Amino acid sequence: MSNNENWPDLNFADIKETLETLHHWIQIVGKVRLKTMPWQNHSWHVPLYISPKGFTTNPIPYKGRIFQIDFDFNRHKLIVECSNAAKAEMDLYPRTVADFNREFFEKLHILGIDVKIHPLPNEINPAIPFHKNTINKSYDKDAVQAIWKAMLKVNEVFTQFRGDFIGKASPVHLFWGAFDLAVTRFSGNDAPLHQGGMPNMPLDVMQEAYSKEVSSAGFWLGSKDFPFPAFYAYAYPSSTEFGKQKVQPKQAFWSDEMGEFFLKYEDLQRTTNPENVLISFLQSTYDAAVNTSQWDRAKLERK
Repeated sequence: MSNNENWPDLNFADIKETLETLHHWIQIVGKVRLKTMPWQNHSWHVPLYISPKGFTTNPIPYKGRIFQIDFDFNRHKLIVECSNAAKAEMDLYPRTVADFNREFFEKLHILGIDVKIHPLPNEINPAIPFHKNTINKSYDKDAVQAIWKAMLKVNEVFTQFRGDFIGKASPVHLFWGAFDLAVTRFSGNDAPLHQGGMPNMPLDVMQEAYSKEVSSAGFWLGSKDFPFPAFYAYAYPSSTEFGKQKVQPKQAFWSDEMGEFFLKYEDLQRTTNPENVLISFLQSTYDAAVNTSQWDRAKLERK
């Protein structure tokens, strides 16, 4: 068990099946936001956000109304609320992606929200169409609560870190493509054309997202090839010197394969002050990015 009750245990083996199912569910909801929100730079119109109850789309304008979709992980329900007082709920329980997809769009139709989404997941391989996916069907309430409560803690620290930067910076947001909570800082300079490479992700989306120099950090829940939740940090573009920089804490490491710095969640959780340790990781990896890419720090950082 954890020595720090505020940072829940996240054992990948325990959450894996629920994580895979939930990943598809948030993609379905996220794609509705993608289709209905006005486009914003770097795809900032598509992510979800951390809420007091779970995950949320935040308000979405739609044909003279506003609607919002919320995952409530206390009551284990998906809730759609509209500004005209219309509301729909559906239960979250062990059910297939196909079944979730069917009921979700039935609820939207009843509310007069008729949206067609691209039916294949992004950044997931194999990309089984949502309406045909009967493989992923796990929903463990304890696993979901642990994922959400860890995100709550990370969101708080990321938000604090974001406040020290006066240049262009992203919101702290949950990208449903890779299921990672991220925050990104920008130098203001143009970046070389990105070559893409993410599975089931359009090249032009990747190229626009990385059209400017960035220093980015995030929290990722892991995959079968990377079976542990971890914090990451990378720069685009980055020099060969970036990965050679000394970063904090001592448990952080560089991955040549991924081209990123990592800090395992379990290593952070075991420290006596996880919040300060996470800030040290965020700050030192940012320092590594800007020092090797020669950003104009005087114009970008709060004195």
